[in-house]
Formats: sequence, C-alpha cells, structure tokens
Amino acid sequence: MLNKILYIIFAYFCGAIPFAYILTKLFAGVDIRTVGSGNPGTTNVFRAAGKKVGILVFLLDVSKGFVPVYFACLADGGFVFSAIVALAAMLGHIYTIFLKFKGGKGVATGLGVFLALMSAPTLSAFAVFIIVFLLFGYVSFGSISACIVLPIAAYFFGYGLEPIIFASIIAFAIIYKHKSNIKRLIAGNENKFNVFGRKNK
Repeated sequence: MLNKILYIIFAYFCGAIPFAYILTKLFAGVDIRTVGSGNPGTTNVFRAAGKKVGILVFLLDVSKGFVPVYFACLADGGFVFSAIVALAAMLGHIYTIFLKFKGGKGVATGLGVFLALMSAPTLSAFAVFIIVFLLFGYVSFGSISACIVLPIAAYFFGYGLEPIIFASIIAFAIIYKHKSNIKRLIAGNENKFNVFGRKNK
C-alpha cells in the first residue's frame, strides 16, 4: 500500500514538471506565463518560442502522462490504481506545485495518460483532433472535439463502464479548462494556428 501511495505522489510530481516554462525560458529567454495567452502549454510555446521548442514540449508533456500510467498498468493490472495514477499526473500538470499551482490545460498530458490506459480510443480521438485542426485551424476546437470523442470511442471499442466514466470525467475537466477558448470561438475571435508558421489571426 505504501509503495502505491509513493508511486501516486511520484506521478503527481512527474506530471508537475513544467516543461513549457523551463524550455521557453531556456531557449527563448521569456516567461511563458507573461506572453501570448499566458498558459504554460504547448500551443502558447509554439507562439512564444517557435515550432521546434513547441514540438519538444508537446512530446515531453505527452511522455510525463504516459510513463507513470504505463508502468502503473504493468505493475498492477487493475484499472482503479492506474486511473488514480493517471489522475495524479493530470493534476500535477494542471495544478503544478512548481508554478504556484497554475499549469496547462491538460491536453498533451491527457493524450499520454490515455495512450497508456486505452490506446485505440485515444488514437481515434487524436485523429479527430488532427482532422478538426487542419480543417478549421483552431487547436482549442480540435482539443474539445477530441475530448468529446474519447469516451464515445472507448464505448465502441468495448471498454467497461469504469474506463468510460473516467474518460468522460477527464474529458469534461479539460473542456472546462477551455471555457475561455469556447467563449472566443463563439464570439469569432479565437486565434487560428498555422502549424507551418507561428500563428494566424
């Protein structure tokens, strides 16, 4: 039991590593919280520090969700423990102790978490993100669409009630974190993002 508690704490601190802040500070010399949207997440890193740093942050944020959950699944095999570890990693990213509990919105880390928990539904949701993003140019719209698809895909891939409910809760939490983006989408003033450059109005 103690080992599991310590591992859950480890998962939180793993998720809490603020790669967006660290790498933007290192490569661009700016505090990610003071530029663009102020959100220490992948999209803002692309805008503040460029494509290469943005891709690196994205991969690291995915990894910090994937790694602790993957090994939790290997060690335990039961869904409940893996889900708690996944939640800890997500909370670490969204409420990181290293940035006064103000972290990112959880999209990239959530991708890593669910790749470890339910790979097929997650890849389906990620495909939806790519399609919506390429069609409309909005990262936020793609992220919200992927969140909606994830629990639905989990159902169609035959996952049980617990994983579907867990996916729904996390998806709702990520969508809620996008509430300001949703307002801007409705108002028509959300920034479009050009993957081949920096940003596009």
